[in-house]
Amino acid sequence: MAAARHSTLDFSLGATADGETILKGLQPIFRAQGMSESVHTWPAHGCLATYTNENGSFASLRIYPHGLVLLDIQSSDGDAQGSKELDSLLNKVEERMKELSQPRAPRVKRLPPIVRGGAVDRYWPTADGRLVEYDIDEVLYEEDSPYQNIKILHSKQFGNVLILSGDVNLAESDGAYTRAIMGGGNEDYAGKDVLILGGGDGGILCEVVKLKPKMVTMVEIDQMVIDACKKFMRKACGEVLDHLQGDCYRVLVADCIPVLKRYAQEGRMFDYVINDLTAVPISTSPEEDSTWEFLRLILDLSMKVLKHDGKYFTQGNCVNLTEALALYEEQLGRLYCPVGFSKEIVCVPSYLELWVFYTVWKTTKP
Repeated sequence: MAAARHSTLDFSLGATADGETILKGLQPIFRAQGMSESVHTWPAHGCLATYTNENGSFASLRIYPHGLVLLDIQSSDGDAQGSKELDSLLNKVEERMKELSQPRAPRVKRLPPIVRGGAVDRYWPTADGRLVEYDIDEVLYEEDSPYQNIKILHSKQFGNVLILSGDVNLAESDGAYTRAIMGGGNEDYAGKDVLILGGGDGGILCEVVKLKPKMVTMVEIDQMVIDACKKFMRKACGEVLDHLQGDCYRVLVADCIPVLKRYAQEGRMFDYVINDLTAVPISTSPEEDSTWEFLRLILDLSMKVLKHDGKYFTQGNCVNLTEALALYEEQLGRLYCPVGFSKEIVCVPSYLELWVFYTVWKTTKP
């Protein structure tokens, strides 16, 4: 797949920029590349010069009167010779700009090039809206299920990474996530009844089974997630997804809401409920966002099947989303029964941000 390479070079001159001097000083560099020039000027807003080449590459040079000079270059990616020529061009522009700004050297910022439209997408937003470039080098799996888009990509640093509908869910290196959503290593699962909501990657199920529970029931709606993860996420799930039932666990491929309602009607109770369905919504309008309605329903139903001395574990969201997290904690005060809660902040490797995890328990005796 053809891709475009977008390179940037920024200069902060720290003084009023003389656009005409800068243009004249840089023109020979672009002309040597066979690029034609077009210039637009505004008396109070500086100037913009564009340079185009017969091979389709182009550059824009924006000079602001307050001393900011921005160079953007777009060209085809994958051509080794073209990449060398582009790097040479950027080096020449940088050296010439240092000469033009004497005696005071400019502050220079050259970012790694952004590759757009490539076969491997390396860019994913964090929960708090920052753009992160991952070291993704291979697409192992991508399919659309009836519920979501499923991708499993390989990262040199984090191993295989599960991405659901554009959200990074779990990498093989994310043991910190799994430990945190199980109580941070402080719980005794031996001989206990455990309910996992979601968790189709199998990471939580794999770790709980090692702790010799009485029975673990996992309810995951998407069979395609299970099938993809048992093939490509084995460092996280081990062998537990090879079969939907084992000595001390079973996996139900179903919507968890009717399952929870049925368990509540039957009086089925669990020592631990682990909700790995979704993060706290980023929306700060809980009365309007359907995800908040889903979250509240899951909370209420989970409390109905949680033993009075049991614990409910779930992820929150990025620690920077303080308003959304505060709204979640507000919802905890509106459940059908009074609850207490605590939270832990954990660095999840592949998320590249600090993540909040909650423990919730009932505060009234039966």
